[in-house]
Amino acid sequence: MTRLSSQMLAALPADVIRPNYDRSQVKPGVVHLGIGAFHRAHQAVLFDDALNAGDLRWGITAASLRSPAVRNQMVPQDGLYTMLVRDGGSEQARIVGAVQDVIVAPRAPQALIAAMAAPDTHIVTLTITEKGYKLDPATGALIEDDAQLAADLLSLEQPQTAPGYIVAALARRKAAGLPPFTAISCDNLPHNGTRLRNAVLALARRHDAALAEWIAAEGAFPETMVDRIVPATTPDDIAALTMRLGVEDQAMVKTEPFIQWVIEDDFCGPRPDFGAGVQITAAVAPWEEAKLRLLNGAHSGIAYLGGLAAIDYVHDVLALPEARIFVETLWDEAETTLSPPAELDVAAYRRELMARFDNPTLRHRTHQIAMDGSQKLPQRLLATIAARIETGQGIDALSLAVAAWIRWQVGHDDLGNLHVVDDPLAVPIAAMLGAAATTQDRVAAILAFDAVVPPALGANPLFRDILVRWLTILEIYGARAALETFRPN
Repeated sequence: MTRLSSQMLAALPADVIRPNYDRSQVKPGVVHLGIGAFHRAHQAVLFDDALNAGDLRWGITAASLRSPAVRNQMVPQDGLYTMLVRDGGSEQARIVGAVQDVIVAPRAPQALIAAMAAPDTHIVTLTITEKGYKLDPATGALIEDDAQLAADLLSLEQPQTAPGYIVAALARRKAAGLPPFTAISCDNLPHNGTRLRNAVLALARRHDAALAEWIAAEGAFPETMVDRIVPATTPDDIAALTMRLGVEDQAMVKTEPFIQWVIEDDFCGPRPDFGAGVQITAAVAPWEEAKLRLLNGAHSGIAYLGGLAAIDYVHDVLALPEARIFVETLWDEAETTLSPPAELDVAAYRRELMARFDNPTLRHRTHQIAMDGSQKLPQRLLATIAARIETGQGIDALSLAVAAWIRWQVGHDDLGNLHVVDDPLAVPIAAMLGAAATTQDRVAAILAFDAVVPPALGANPLFRDILVRWLTILEIYGARAALETFRPN
């Protein structure tokens, strides 16, 4: 089958939206680290909007920090791919042209450094997941015994981490008399800009104190909040799109109509005149907190309870009335801990979230959301629980979600179907739980594991007792029974 390419654009069906700009005139103003489906359905689309609006400075040079898989999907297609926006029974196809090249960093580290150090590059964005920052979640310090980071501490000739590439590129820019670029984390973690800045500065100091001072004084690491549901693409999705387009698109993404990117107004160089979907603000934290504790917190609860109940998709979990009651109660608990910005109507946001979760055409898999839970729980659920305990409020729904995460670690659902616990801390957590003889022991082991649970929260007897109660129900009766047992506070 012929692949999607620049040559094939004119032959696509008339209802497919195409780039309205001359791609040969686009300058590569953005480098993105960690290209995947989320970037292609989110930041790349918003830069593509800028290109379509006539500002041709914002082409993207993307990089995979690990495998060549995405490069093999995109380069034969001239960087083009289809974004399918699905909403109920409707589907809109749009060809996105912002990505100009994809570099496989381990194979061409100097090419990536050169792209980041180029005069036309003004912004570097990242979607590398929480573990890509190489920071200890408890202390915020560099994880120096991480093999990749240890290599970057010795030499940045061939970086192995995202902070390593950023430091190497900034060093080259400084030597060439160029200003730094704005580095924008687009990962779902609190204070993502600060974390990125801390990782970069800590690594830079180990190589060149003057470089670190220059980055601290001249660089910019704005906080951000990103939001769009992007389910994993399946072979059936690609096959169906091939029938529709008449060409094969191995890099396609599917998503929902909603898109949001809130960015702190802290840039050290040019930026696009962003349009719809982007909000430049003085303070990202209130937006970020609402999203993490409402959308992401509920998503984690849905993922682990639904996954344990052998339910594959989010919308199917919420077809259970008891699951909707659980989610609404979790939101009731989380909402009291928020300080929302004036522009955010929380009641309307909750209604919008439920409608997004209910969208059956997304087919958002519970197992996809369940990945990397140890990295996500602290900000999605545990911080909310700590805030509720501090003010003497109940934590029943939030604790059920955490208990479901603990139960997920056994590696099988309630019907005995095996699943991979895809998590950077899966091995030590499995060892801990495997050595525990009773439910109480398993809860005690998790609460003592300060790589995930803050010590003050882990020592709280109320949290311990509620976790034991819910984990007991999950272990004996299963997730469906736990949801049926659940009653609002």
